[in-house]
Amino acid sequence: MSTEAVIETQELTKIYNGQAAVENLSFSVNAGEIFGFLGPNGAGKTTTLLMLLGLTEPTSGSAKVLGMDPAREPIKVKSVIGYMQENMGFYGDLNARQMLQFIAELNDITADAAEERITAALQAVGLAEEQNKKITAYSRGMRQRLGIAELLIKDSKVAFLDEPTLGLAPDGTNRMIELIQGLCRAKKMTILLSSHMLHQVQKICHRIGIMIRGRMVAQGDMDHLAEEKFGVGKEQYTLEELYMKYFQEA
Repeated sequence: MSTEAVIETQELTKIYNGQAAVENLSFSVNAGEIFGFLGPNGAGKTTTLLMLLGLTEPTSGSAKVLGMDPAREPIKVKSVIGYMQENMGFYGDLNARQMLQFIAELNDITADAAEERITAALQAVGLAEEQNKKITAYSRGMRQRLGIAELLIKDSKVAFLDEPTLGLAPDGTNRMIELIQGLCRAKKMTILLSSHMLHQVQKICHRIGIMIRGRMVAQGDMDHLAEEKFGVGKEQYTLEELYMKYFQEA
């Protein structure tokens, strides 16, 4: 894994109606890294993602994604980022192949390249046999896997995943975790993973950032966080215990 920063913020701040949704946020995510972005509802995670996508401008501070400023070059930034929302906005009347063809057209992918990528992506996420079924008939897990397929056909360099396993059955969760790890290993994709599922984050993330009330109160790998809070190695504490310790002291 590279030490080159693909995502970087410096004192990033967003104020709504006099209240700081994000305050002086400074962190970085390295190339090929899965970075766990943790925090309760209202902690500022979604606002941060929106600023990194160029969908809302910061009040102050700066952000860079692959060296580009999302506030000044939002179209370029969105062209290299895949954003998998908690509830994917697919058209239910289309089938999976039609949906991915539509996405390919929106991203100016040639027809020949699109067909090749779509076939490979549907196979990779286990939807090849279900590709002609309308999306409205898909389970939540199938829709989430279709979201991964979208990242694959866009050949995204960076992916923002917002609660990718929320509401999935255990087998669906395990499959999703394997797909996310595959994006990192096989595609060298840099991933910012926002989740409440702490045991899953502990399992797959290289480093972790904890957001509470708009501030990042901790960031690092499990060894670093455990040593910082308890003076011992990670083997003696779970991420959930570490998270609660930071939350109680914030």
